[in-house]
Amino acid sequence: MIETDVLKNPTVGQGPLAQAVEDSRDLQLKLALLEELALKSLFLEAELSSRELAARLKLSFQVTDQIIDRLRKDQLCEIKGLVGSVYRVAASGQGKERAADLLARNGYVGPAPVSLASYVQHVLAQSIHRAKMEPSDMARIFRHLVLSDEALERIGTAIASGSTLFLHGPPGTGKTAIAEAIAGAFSDSVWIPYAVEVEGQIITVFDPGVHRPLPVPADKEYDQRWVLCQRPCVILGGELTIDMLDLQINPTTKFYVAPPQMKANNGVLVVDDFGRQRVRPEELLNRWIVPLDRQVDLLSLAGGKKFDIPFDVMVVFATNLELAHLGDDAFLRRMSNKIKMNYVSPELFHRIFQQIAGDYGVAYDAALTDHLIELLTERYREPLRPCYPRDILRQVVWLARYRGQAPRLDAVVLEKACNNFFVSAEST
Repeated sequence: MIETDVLKNPTVGQGPLAQAVEDSRDLQLKLALLEELALKSLFLEAELSSRELAARLKLSFQVTDQIIDRLRKDQLCEIKGLVGSVYRVAASGQGKERAADLLARNGYVGPAPVSLASYVQHVLAQSIHRAKMEPSDMARIFRHLVLSDEALERIGTAIASGSTLFLHGPPGTGKTAIAEAIAGAFSDSVWIPYAVEVEGQIITVFDPGVHRPLPVPADKEYDQRWVLCQRPCVILGGELTIDMLDLQINPTTKFYVAPPQMKANNGVLVVDDFGRQRVRPEELLNRWIVPLDRQVDLLSLAGGKKFDIPFDVMVVFATNLELAHLGDDAFLRRMSNKIKMNYVSPELFHRIFQQIAGDYGVAYDAALTDHLIELLTERYREPLRPCYPRDILRQVVWLARYRGQAPRLDAVVLEKACNNFFVSAEST
């Protein structure tokens, strides 16, 4: 198993994050790997300037010039011209043959990776457990939701812990909405690498669908192999399988893609609708139990090599199932925070309806809301779920759109909305 000094001793090698590197010897990578990346880039383009090559590799001009010098000495590239002090470089005939062979074995072309030790150091230094959360933050984060003060405090405590949160309760009680809001709870930034090198293999980490880049001050010099981002959030649902939680290698490109929990490091991982996946909940929980307990995850390369990475993630499980049906006491004990989301009181239902009505540009009427509560509880025998104000008001807006009118509430419109949304007693 591959281990790093930093993972065994988190104080090792800590310093300024994403610090600019001006010498290839300070990259903690084999220079041969960088030469191969440069040669593949030159092969795929007819010609590149040294500055263009540096931009593609996300390396400094000084490091890129060192790579070009080595490729020239090995007769793998040639200088095509000079514009000012900038070389125009192309792969030589021998270099093209070498690049074609390299691409057949590994199709990765792009930013140079960071070392595993550097990745671990950055993750530990940017830990989600160091993020701060205060009541004023909660008011901002959940301003679009109507929650009781008690629920807000319990959720805030869970967020402040940076550890696992299990949201459970019946359908329609706001679990998914709360989980998604938690994903945007953190306003600070973290450095995410484009890719990580392990045993000569490249694992891509930065994912535009997950990571939200932030601007870096123009006067700041930094290692451009890292991207300054919001704390990431990965949301998984019914598509989640055990295999997805390990490294994925593309059979065509032959390089690895980081699993969801690695992409979510320093951020939030939401497992929505837990228990509805195509794999038994017990299997998923067994896969999570060691990372949740030790905050270390074990990944495997195709050849069998295993290596540790930090599991620095706030995991939010949302489920409609009873916790007792999902795992034994030993596992549930490792779930640091367990919050049951339930049906709401008429008073809270009024507050939710009023807020959602405002969002849709519909005038709020307390008497009509009471009428809706009566319809729900007496005609349809439904509990007061927090999702119902939005569900019903959407029907009101859609009906108004069809009629070419501005949306408005009255008893008839409310009853039409309910008839569209619920299965009536007569039809069962």
